[in-house]
Amino acid sequence: MDHRSRYTPSVQELRALVFCGDLGTVSRAAEALNLTQSAVSRAIRTLEDRLGVKLFHRVRKRLHLSDAGRAMIHESREILASLDRTARMAMAFSEGGDVLRLAVLPTFAATWLIPRLPEFLQSYPDVSIDLASTLHPVDFDDSPFDAAIQRAVMARNGTQIAPLLDERLIMVAAPSLVAVGQSLSVADLARFPLIQLATRPELWNDWLAQAGGAPIERLQGPRVQHFDMVISAAEAGLGLALLPDIFTQRAIATGALHRVNSQTLDGPTPYALIRPASHAKNPTMDAFEAWLQAAAQAR
Repeated sequence: MDHRSRYTPSVQELRALVFCGDLGTVSRAAEALNLTQSAVSRAIRTLEDRLGVKLFHRVRKRLHLSDAGRAMIHESREILASLDRTARMAMAFSEGGDVLRLAVLPTFAATWLIPRLPEFLQSYPDVSIDLASTLHPVDFDDSPFDAAIQRAVMARNGTQIAPLLDERLIMVAAPSLVAVGQSLSVADLARFPLIQLATRPELWNDWLAQAGGAPIERLQGPRVQHFDMVISAAEAGLGLALLPDIFTQRAIATGALHRVNSQTLDGPTPYALIRPASHAKNPTMDAFEAWLQAAAQAR
């Protein structure tokens, strides 16, 4: 039984839309899709009839997206990409080894976890890692993940929490903004833009409160969504940054960033491995947890 609504496109229709929109002609889209021109034309015509709108204007054998087509093609690309990711995830099971599906905070994944993963995979070569970045708490009953690496406060009910690393924030800047070796006081902060983390807007005033300074009602500086953007903005010299020290190790080692104040700010909760308590025992996940904790102790 087909459970699609009468207006829901098929995968072939979405692919025809995307390829015709990108390539501009039915013939080139058909060649790229390894289909006949009539099959591609029929897919577009059927989709337009079903939706009751024109997706393309046809001008001298060229296809130009209509307003409706432009509105639809972006979502269509995302749907096709999501289907491709799902298929690749399923295909990983055919390799015979275990697959660990992990939801990880994006900056933790990029700056701490991924550089260390070769060590784990060297010991467990038959294990495949499927990483996805997320900024939101994971509902394990409604997601494919085996575990998440996030701040412990993000754990939902019915999960087990294994603390890994405490969060200790430090103030850093690029040498182009603050000379290497120069130390900034609380009063000096007024002379610089302060890079703000949109998901944790209280960080600068928490640091100021600990340092004995007055809160700033209107922070001046760029505002970004997560810590890896803070790192990039700081390296570009866009302002001073407060960052967990575990995320700045590589940038400080290369000289892209340096500390400009000795004070630290402890975060309210550690980074942790979060596992659903209801899932069956998983020896591979147990081994990954043990490796993570050892790596965290070694920092």
